[in-house]
Amino acid sequence: MKKNYPLTFLFLFIITTLHAQEDMPVVWETKLGHKIDYNGTGTEHRGHSYAASEKELSVINNEDGSILWTKSFSDLAPKLRKINDLIPFWESNTIFLFDRKAGKDQIACVDLETGKLLWNSDKYQKVTEEVVVYVPEEDGFLISLKESLVFLKARTGEELWSTSKFKGAVGKYVLLPNSEMVLVNFVPGGLASFFTGFKNQVAKFNLKNGDILWEATYIGRAERKVITKEFVYTLEVIDDKVYLKMNGMQVYDLNTGATLWSAAFDFTAEVAPVPSGKVQKFGVYGAVADPVLVGDDIYVLDMSGKKSQYIKKFDKHTGRLLWTSREIKGAKAIPNMYVIGDKILLQIGGKVERQYKRRYKSGDSWVTEWAIDYPDVKPYGVQAFNTSDGSLAWESEKFKKGITNMLDYDDKVIVSSGKALYSIDYKTGADKYEVDVKNGGVGNASMIVPYGDDVIVVVGDKGISKFKVDNGDLICSSKYKASMPKDRINEIIIMKTDKADIACFNLDSNCEYTEFKARKGATTTLSLEAEYVYVYESKVVTKVRTK
Repeated sequence: MKKNYPLTFLFLFIITTLHAQEDMPVVWETKLGHKIDYNGTGTEHRGHSYAASEKELSVINNEDGSILWTKSFSDLAPKLRKINDLIPFWESNTIFLFDRKAGKDQIACVDLETGKLLWNSDKYQKVTEEVVVYVPEEDGFLISLKESLVFLKARTGEELWSTSKFKGAVGKYVLLPNSEMVLVNFVPGGLASFFTGFKNQVAKFNLKNGDILWEATYIGRAERKVITKEFVYTLEVIDDKVYLKMNGMQVYDLNTGATLWSAAFDFTAEVAPVPSGKVQKFGVYGAVADPVLVGDDIYVLDMSGKKSQYIKKFDKHTGRLLWTSREIKGAKAIPNMYVIGDKILLQIGGKVERQYKRRYKSGDSWVTEWAIDYPDVKPYGVQAFNTSDGSLAWESEKFKKGITNMLDYDDKVIVSSGKALYSIDYKTGADKYEVDVKNGGVGNASMIVPYGDDVIVVVGDKGISKFKVDNGDLICSSKYKASMPKDRINEIIIMKTDKADIACFNLDSNCEYTEFKARKGATTTLSLEAEYVYVYESKVVTKVRTK
């Protein structure tokens, strides 16, 4: 089954009230001697998390909740008069502390496990999370500055080399034998003016000395999501070729950097409005489906035109254009494209992902909001094209008034109009069944997501329900008090109320949930293994079990 849906979708939807169930089991609860203004959760394998006030930092053992250490920032980094920012780099087992002044930024690097100051420096200015990359294989930091890229030893801060030939922040990279690296550059949101002379670069260089072995240009805009930090492109090295999947596919010779072929198109999503207030970060993602590879063929969406869009079919070995489809007129977003048998199915319009950080006035106070939501993009529709020549096979009229999203379960296609679930025949577009989503008792569908190979999960206006893919039969449904889903990993969905109470829904069960009542303003983090939730509130850290 091909799963083409955003894992972060669950930040969006509002759920309404009903019954409460069992409490989430508490593993441990730890009270600190200071407030929690900042926090971060490490993986269970890594073994620790942190909580900090404006003056002190504590590191906590994830297994038993014991406090490994607590220190004031003045003791941790005596050269820093104040702390404006702190950024953990979990893989390196370090945390950066910043005292930011105009042109005189101070950085202190502290060992997370021991609280020992490793090094500090005032040499590097305007360093943010977006411009630092930890390279575990060499135990070093790549830091992108205005005029250069530098490489430091993680534990000592010793600068190994610097180069002015690579501009912009380091994006995705592939480390090769002999410490050679292939990487892509990008401009983090809001830092366009910082990187003077920026140009799109794919480069190969020697990580030992910073020598550039070759550089090439790429088409499009390399991006990292502004809130969740995932890269929205892929970079792979296979045999002697470099494959960059970004608004299509671009292929380079690994040894020389020569462009072997390109089936990529420059496209910037401008399909969702910028929210009101002082917007500091903003990005729209998922507006164009990824290329689809089938055998020797690659299918790519050309969305570079404002009024007309196309599917283009290429030979994946040579990049030769095999055909161009008829126009897809006026589509502003095509979030999903599936190739099933001899048909290419497109979802036109529907949900796209928007991430932003803004400050806005609420009464007499300023509020800082970090948000992920999924606005609708019109026009809507579902179309199918023939793989042989790109001709239109069929077009469905029933989704022109609304569509949330479309899922592919092998040869089964499920589409949600918001009010109903449809199973459609991919060859003809005819209905196999139609099911009113209100049968699940959760109102209209805001989004559907797959779970396993035979279950559709409906996230509705008033809860979550599950239906069978084969016949649309209702499996189960469940409601919770007014809340917003906060996270999902595998079978676990976490929802959170505006008072910070959380509920953990287990999709393996009959949509059952357990609940933890936190204080208003608490923050929560679901562990990567989906077994625990860490709750940070006032001066208390609590670890609760999801199952």
